Amino acid sequence: MDVTADVLGAGYEAIELPMGRDAEGEVVATLVRRRGAAPSGRAVLYLHGFVDYFFQRHLADFYLELGFDFYALDLRKYGRSLRPHQTPNFIESLSDYFPEIDEAVRIVRDVDGHGTLLLNGHSTGGLIAALWADKAKGEGLVDAVFLNSPFLDIAEPLVMRKLGAGLARALRPRFPKAKLPAGVSDRYPRSIHRDHEGEWDFDLDWKPILGFPVRAAWLAAVRRGQLRLHRGLDVDVPVLVMASTRSVRPTRKVLDVTGADAVLDVEHMARWAPRIGRHVTLVRIDGGLHDLVLSAEPVRTQVFAELTRWTNAYLPS
Repeated sequence: MDVTADVLGAGYEAIELPMGRDAEGEVVATLVRRRGAAPSGRAVLYLHGFVDYFFQRHLADFYLELGFDFYALDLRKYGRSLRPHQTPNFIESLSDYFPEIDEAVRIVRDVDGHGTLLLNGHSTGGLIAALWADKAKGEGLVDAVFLNSPFLDIAEPLVMRKLGAGLARALRPRFPKAKLPAGVSDRYPRSIHRDHEGEWDFDLDWKPILGFPVRAAWLAAVRRGQLRLHRGLDVDVPVLVMASTRSVRPTRKVLDVTGADAVLDVEHMARWAPRIGRHVTLVRIDGGLHDLVLSAEPVRTQVFAELTRWTNAYLPS
């Protein structure tokens, strides 16, 4: 196991996970690890969103204070795992990510010896986490799931959702990497980066302000995963879904995206959350951003307070 110092500095380690090859060549994922000063039997595994990677040090700090060793997975073709020969963030099925999640869980449980595991997914990582947890049901690999603003539906009116998904599905067989006229407004990343209107620092090569193109095969894969969830999953552990109380759609006239989810429709999250499993808790956060833990104070303190209360109830130390 190749363990090196991570880009986040002291206390953080990076473990490269070889994932074989695909049509573009060698594939790797990267497991970021930060362990507490004292041994812990509890751990959390974090999955990031689209045009994203793990950089939220304060999230790791929170979990360590709660008694969890912290792990984050930069999925293939994202962040630390992106290689020059690869199309950023590109896959053709969300299940392509399952092998690296399997390997990360094996390291957390079997190599590092944790008996309790919380899976924490954000946005697209939340959708992936729900689908993986459904696949792993009955195996005792995960004890609870926390989804931070999960990508459970496309944030467009019904007609546009159908047209966009239909176009992606039609292009996928012959033109899987075709760029679609879709994407995330630059208003949200500008609102969180410290060089613009925000307070957070992240690598603009790995998480660019203008994002990466939305490719046909990627959107088709996401839509298949969403529709699978809409039909109903059977995640057999407690699930916490957290979302802002409102969304805002950035336009030329609507420039202020503070205090709301400027990426996804939070009502979609509330609608589809009960389809994830048998035991789902929904918490709405007034003033929350898309990534709730990047919200301004005192909102993120509320996020952590709600997460602490839920964790203490379902994952007691």
